[in-house]
Amino acid sequence: MPISPSSAIQSVGQVGVWRGGSLLTPEIASSIEKLGYGALWIGGSPAADLNIAEELLDATEHLTIATGIVNIWTAPAASVAASFHRLEQTHPGRFLLGIGIGHREAQGDTYQKPYAALVAYLDALDDAGVPAERRVISALGPKTLKLAAERAAGTHPYMTTPTHTRFAREVVGDDSLIAPEQRLILNTDQDEARAAGRRFLSRYLGLSNYRRTLESHGFAAADLDDGATDAAVDALTPHGTAAQLATTVRGHLDAGANHVCVQVLPASDDPLETLRPLAIELGLSA
Repeated sequence: MPISPSSAIQSVGQVGVWRGGSLLTPEIASSIEKLGYGALWIGGSPAADLNIAEELLDATEHLTIATGIVNIWTAPAASVAASFHRLEQTHPGRFLLGIGIGHREAQGDTYQKPYAALVAYLDALDDAGVPAERRVISALGPKTLKLAAERAAGTHPYMTTPTHTRFAREVVGDDSLIAPEQRLILNTDQDEARAAGRRFLSRYLGLSNYRRTLESHGFAAADLDDGATDAAVDALTPHGTAAQLATTVRGHLDAGANHVCVQVLPASDDPLETLRPLAIELGLSA
């Protein structure tokens, strides 16, 4: 049966928020909903019980809660499926399951044949009755992007730019959901903003999947080595006024994204200080 991702596309709206699960609270979720954002993505490999998603759903009325992402190596498919059905029973239509293979560097010897493992995980979700249109795959390369179009509502790429979004749209076609994460720093002090961006990027630019993707879509290795060039930092962790950050978000939408989930940096700061003015600039709230 063909997958109809339209319900997922409609449920998340055009702009959402991505935030690490350890930094999320019901109060933050409620505030994000009131600001007009369409979805809240739980980052950092949430546990298979999805208890954090349940807490956020309980604290909100219509906000879509999504995972960005459940790690297939650490969260058994059967347990995740049972959690999905529990959430669906209490909050029908409001949870979107994002899954992915994580990083080779973090998984070590368990990271064997990741594509085959992802396919097997999707098979298990099918067997457990988790609808394909209610899940997305964190996909970067063409093979996994095609899988996301065939076996899910679409894809939730992390650490990308609009150049990759345009590429992803070409691969998945017109109907699939593309929901990239986008890092933003509300700061007009260039030196401070770049320092914050470099601190964040230091955790990611050594990971092979992100390096491979970035080097395939506009960056040279020299751009990303030794803390990255200023131009690369500015491209990967854009900074500026709320109006300038809104332009960055629209860049993904113009490149073919249906939805952009913004991650406020530094992550330790109060995200609402950025999300409030950004919502106004994007026309989400008055």
